[in-house]
Amino acid sequence: MSSTAVGRSPLPAHSPPAAPKGRRANPWLTLVAVAIGLFMVNLDASVVAIANPEIGRDLKASTADLQWVTNAYLIAMAAFLILGGKLGDRFGRHTVYMVGTVGFTLASVAIALSGSIEGVVTFRALQGLFAALLIPNTLGLLRAVFPPRKFGMAVGLWAMVASCSTALGPIVGGLLVEHVNWESVFYINAPIGVVALVVSLLVLPRSKDSTGHHRFDVPGVVLLAVGLVALIFGVVKGETWGWTSGGTLGSLAAGLAVLAVFCWYETRVQHPLLPMRLFRSPALTIGAMVTAINFFVLLGVIFFLMLYLQNVRGLTPVEAGVRTLPLSLATVVASPLGAALTQRFGPRLTMPLGMLLQAAASLWILTWDTGSPYAAMWPPFVAIGLGVGMVMSASSDAIVGNAPKRDGGVAGGLQATALQIGGALGTSVLVSLISGKVGSTLTGELTSAGVPAGAAAGFGEAKDAVSMGVSPVSADMPAQLRAAVVEGSGNAFMNGVHAAVVVTAVLCVVGAALAAAGLRRPAAPEAAVTD
Repeated sequence: MSSTAVGRSPLPAHSPPAAPKGRRANPWLTLVAVAIGLFMVNLDASVVAIANPEIGRDLKASTADLQWVTNAYLIAMAAFLILGGKLGDRFGRHTVYMVGTVGFTLASVAIALSGSIEGVVTFRALQGLFAALLIPNTLGLLRAVFPPRKFGMAVGLWAMVASCSTALGPIVGGLLVEHVNWESVFYINAPIGVVALVVSLLVLPRSKDSTGHHRFDVPGVVLLAVGLVALIFGVVKGETWGWTSGGTLGSLAAGLAVLAVFCWYETRVQHPLLPMRLFRSPALTIGAMVTAINFFVLLGVIFFLMLYLQNVRGLTPVEAGVRTLPLSLATVVASPLGAALTQRFGPRLTMPLGMLLQAAASLWILTWDTGSPYAAMWPPFVAIGLGVGMVMSASSDAIVGNAPKRDGGVAGGLQATALQIGGALGTSVLVSLISGKVGSTLTGELTSAGVPAGAAAGFGEAKDAVSMGVSPVSADMPAQLRAAVVEGSGNAFMNGVHAAVVVTAVLCVVGAALAAAGLRRPAAPEAAVTD
C-alpha cells in the first residue's frame, strides 16, 4: 500500500499485533517508563551549561572548544530526530527507545572518562545521536497506547517531566560541580539510564506500525541530515562569524536549499521518510511552528537570565537555580493544566494564551535594571513557566495527536526537530542581539557612569565579555573607576537584554495570532490526516 496515497484507509496493511496483557497493557506504566528516559536526556542538556566553565579550566579548553561541547550534541540530535522516529515506527518504538537509552547512558560515561576536550566533543555528538533515537519514540509510544480521550493528559504529564527536568538542571548541575566535579554531571546518567532500561524491559508494550516490506528511504535520510546539519551549523556559528558573513549566509542557504530538495523528493517517493501529507493538517503545521517559537523564547531567555543572575548579580549557580524555581514550578502546574484545557477547548485557546503569557513576561523584563529586587523577577518567571507549559502540551497534542497512529514516531521526531531548531535559533539570535546592542551602547554607558571618555573608548574591545554580563575590571583599578566600569557595563548588558526581550515579545504575539487564526477544534485523531 502506498504511504502517500490519499483517501485510503488509515489502517496499516498488516494485521495488528495481539493486544498486550498484564502490566504491558497499562498505558500509565508506559508513561512512567518513557518519562525516566526523557528526564535523563533533558536533565543532561541543562546541567552541561553549568559544567562548561569547569570543563574548560580542567581540560584547558578554549571558548570555541566549549561551544562545540554544546554544538556537537545539538547538531547530531537535530539531524537525526525524524530518522529516530521513523526507525521506531518501522522496527519497534520500544526497541529503538531502549537502544537510545543504552547508547545515551554509555556515551555519558565515556564523556566523564575521556580526559580530553576532543573526547568530550566526540562523545557529546554520540549522545546527541542516541538522544535522537530516544526522544521521538517517547511520544510515539504514548500515541500508540493511550486512547484519544486520554492522550492530551498523557502529553501534559510528558511535558511536565520535560519542563521539570530542564529547569532542575542548573540546581543539580551547580551542586554536583561545586561539591563533586564536572565529570559527575555525566556519571549521574548511569543510574538513571539503568533504571530506565529495567523499567522499559518490564512494562513497555511492543509498538510498531510499519509493515517493513518496503524499501527504506535512504536518499531522504541523507538529504534531511545534510540539510539540517548545514542549517543548524549556520545558526550556531552565526553569533561568532556574524550573521551577514559569507560563511553564515552560505551555510544557511545551503541548508535551506537541501531541505527544499528533500521536501520535493519526499513527494515523489512511494515510502517517504517524512510524509508530506502530514502537513495537510493545519493543526500539525501550526503546532510545529509554534513549538519552534516556544523554545526560541524559552531557551533564549533562560540563557541570558543565567548570565544576568550569575555574572551581573553575582549569584552562584545553585543560587541562580533556586531563584528560577518559580519558572520550574509554574511549568509543572501548567503542563497538565494546558493538557486539560486543550482536551476541552482545543489548542486554539491554549496556544495563544500560552504565547501571550510569554509576551507579557518579556515586556515585564523591560522594567529590570542591574539592581532590580527579586520581587520584580519572579512574576515574569511564573508567566514564562505557565506559558511554556501550556504551549508545550497544546503543541504536542496538535502535532502527534493529529498524525495517524502509524506515523506517531515521525510526528514526535518532527516536534523534537522544531524544538531543537527553535532553541538553537533562540540562543544564537538573542546572544547576537545582545552583543550588537552592547557594542553600540557600551562607550556611552561607561561615559555616563563616570568613566573618562578616553578610557571608555578603550573598553570597547571588551564588548564580548560585557555581552556575557562580565564587567572588564581588574583588582588594580582605583575603586571609583572600578565602580563606574561595573555600572556602565551592567547598563550596556541590560540594553542588550531589553532589545532581546522586545524580539521575543513580538514573536510570541505572532505565534498567538497564528494559532488563533489557523487552528480549529481538532477532528478525530485518526481522521485528521488521511492516508
